[in-house]
Amino acid sequence: MEPRILERAEHPISRRDIDANVLKVLYRLAGAGYDAYLVGGGVRDLMLSRKPKDFDVATSAHPQQVRELFRNSRLIGRRFRLVHVFFGRQNVEVATFRRQAEAVADTDDPLIRLDNTFGTPEEDAFRRDFTVNALFYSPQNFHVIDFPGGVDDLRARLIRTIGGPELRMREDPVRMMRAVRFAAKLGFEIEPATRVAIERHRADLAKASVPRLVEETYKTLGQPEAAHALVLMEEMGLLEYVIPILSAHLKSRGAMLAEQPAVRNMAALGRAIASGFAPDHSIVLAALMLDLYRDEHRRAADRRVDLLGELRARGFARGDTEQMRLILEAFENLAAPTRRTRRLMRRPYFPDARMFFEMTAPTYSIDPTRMFRFLADPDSLSPGHASLDRGSADAAQPPGSERHRRRRRRRRPRHGGTAPSGDLNPPPSPDPTRRD
Repeated sequence: MEPRILERAEHPISRRDIDANVLKVLYRLAGAGYDAYLVGGGVRDLMLSRKPKDFDVATSAHPQQVRELFRNSRLIGRRFRLVHVFFGRQNVEVATFRRQAEAVADTDDPLIRLDNTFGTPEEDAFRRDFTVNALFYSPQNFHVIDFPGGVDDLRARLIRTIGGPELRMREDPVRMMRAVRFAAKLGFEIEPATRVAIERHRADLAKASVPRLVEETYKTLGQPEAAHALVLMEEMGLLEYVIPILSAHLKSRGAMLAEQPAVRNMAALGRAIASGFAPDHSIVLAALMLDLYRDEHRRAADRRVDLLGELRARGFARGDTEQMRLILEAFENLAAPTRRTRRLMRRPYFPDARMFFEMTAPTYSIDPTRMFRFLADPDSLSPGHASLDRGSADAAQPPGSERHRRRRRRRRPRHGGTAPSGDLNPPPSPDPTRRD
């Protein structure tokens, strides 16, 4: 199949927009006689005049040949072998051209389990997931090479699978989440046949690698367009298989999906990410679960859902869910500051908790001014505020009252004597020579 080739004047990509270390890798591979291209999302973003998050390189050199060419490199990967070329803290990922693995005979399950067969540039393009992610850029002649029709789909703003969507979703169910992520990130529509295939085969997410699915969930919901991604996941039935308790909560609300508090919390997170904030996994989970958490804590204790247990059963790490719990518990303390909040201020997670509260409080019409005043001067806590602290019996008393005066501690004698407390100098022993 002849590819479509865009000359330099037909596309917006310039080498000035490509990382210098990536160009070094491309030029050294080409100088050693190998084919080497910039591929994937980096080319897609450059074609859309967006700044790529990272750059990937594809080459005809086998992994060991790449390793021999770059002493500052390391072989990685089990599902398929890749090479990371290091430049200080930066690394450039280099993959060998691959082709689609041979289907396993005598089975009706097309799930890909091995994917490490080397191939040509054309075969490599057609084994990728979506047309917009299968463009190649050559820095030697400045051409953009399009095998599956990705240029037309970029212009039409469509996410479309390469090949039959039914088969592609069954081969790798995580592609369903990737379709949502790219549609939300780019503001594209999912092509109708691709969307139908996702909705039909969404139950296959249960077959996906749990770590890969969790990782893709964080990527999908940890981006500036997090709210749109959450809405798409629920509309297409994916959330029901990723976080079923959250899907049930959204359904129970009855309100328009885009206006629900959980979606508004994700929109707030997205705005923070767009301004440069890089959230930990626990912050993403907290934004997702805050509304459900508040709803559950209005119920009797014996009727509450074990949110942490539900998340851990779906593969979310214990450390992330435990940190999420601390942040969610802190939300209520910051909404109505008490003497307990003083202790919270000394906790190592307090900066995250405060940032999270400031970000999500507007969803619930909570004015953070009270919290700001308290943090500026914790000793200014009024009796009305202090009375909220049930753990302190005399919290409502003003600081100058009798009940706030510290009782003087009785002092015990050093050597078992009977000197009264407070008398630091006991009376002298009687003089045996003295007569009364």
